[in-house]
Amino acid sequence: MKNFSPAKPAALLVLAVFAAVFTGCSRPASTGYQGYLEGDFIYVAAPLAGQLEKLAVTKGTRIAAGAPLFTLEHANELAAQRQASDQLRAAEARFADARKGQRPSELATLTARLDQARAAAELSALDLTRQKNLYDTRVLAASDYDRARLTHEKNLRAIDELTTQLTTAGLGGRTDALAAAAADVSAATAAKEKTDWAVAQKSQAAPRAALVYDTLYRVGEFVAAGNPVVSLLPAENIKVRFFVPEAEFATLKAGAAVRITLTGRPTPLEARISYLSPSPEYTPPILYNRENRSKLVFMIEAVFTDSAAARDLHPGQPVDVLE
Repeated sequence: MKNFSPAKPAALLVLAVFAAVFTGCSRPASTGYQGYLEGDFIYVAAPLAGQLEKLAVTKGTRIAAGAPLFTLEHANELAAQRQASDQLRAAEARFADARKGQRPSELATLTARLDQARAAAELSALDLTRQKNLYDTRVLAASDYDRARLTHEKNLRAIDELTTQLTTAGLGGRTDALAAAAADVSAATAAKEKTDWAVAQKSQAAPRAALVYDTLYRVGEFVAAGNPVVSLLPAENIKVRFFVPEAEFATLKAGAAVRITLTGRPTPLEARISYLSPSPEYTPPILYNRENRSKLVFMIEAVFTDSAAARDLHPGQPVDVLE
């Protein structure tokens, strides 16, 4: 007969207790994470101040890209635009006039004076010939011959002067004057573009198709420069934000696929992880020590694979995230 040892059942009992303890303390398989929907809003504002003249959208409606949103009063900008347009036309006219030279009537006057000088030179040439013959036969005094010769030379110089004036009159302005006129046109063009921009900025349109999430001013209120008037929420800007324990954070990677379930939607929506926070958080706030690491969590964001599926979702809705 074998001897019975009471130590063996006690040892077996201790092993069973340790097994139960370790089994109960082991981390159960993750069944998902709780989170909520978040949105990246587009706040549409005008860079210039003014009274809200027209609000073209209503809160809660969906609009297409390019749809008009609002218009601020812009009487001052329109007046500045008209002034810049007139100044540009004046500068362009001065530049064109500087390139043309003198008017046709002025050119015709110079041409007539040149013809007169040529006729006078021809007459003085005939007179000089006659005077030279008389001078050669000793009939004419030397002083009379010199007078006839110098008169003819004077008429020839008049022809040269008028010819040069006529050529210059057809050339237009000088190079420096033309450069200055061209610079005036360039400056006037820039001023016109600035006023066009100011007028355009007083009316804003939707940059993308989106939900009009909120309107922040009413018609008649004054809007300061840069203050948003309408907030938009495109469907592709809706995302999921959830928190995972520190022990499971390392198993999730950017780009990994997850499934999002919402109350009232029988079919989960597909999403992918887009952001993993590098900073840990505590919930609730407690001291940082080794014993409470189980309450250490990290925030993770995910975006929907099909943005159209998120059209009817709203920020703040609770969701469950499944791997």
